[in-house]
Amino acid sequence: MARPKTANETNVRSWTIKEVADLLCVSTRTVERLVAAGDLDASRVGRAVRVRAQSVLGYLEANRLEPTGTD
Repeated sequence: MARPKTANETNVRSWTIKEVADLLCVSTRTVERLVAAGDLDASRVGRAVRVRAQSVLGYLEANRLEPTGTD
């Protein structure tokens, strides 16, 4: 029987609500709202909530500001 793959082997990384808040420089409540609105994918592991790193990166890319030129 094959052993289960670890998170590193499957390239899955997840962060806590606090870690995401620190990364984005926002409050934990803001991250909780983003999760509740479906803007960030999250999973519950026991009582803890984990947000997939890929979801955070996707959110940042989708909300990226385009540079404005000054004429």
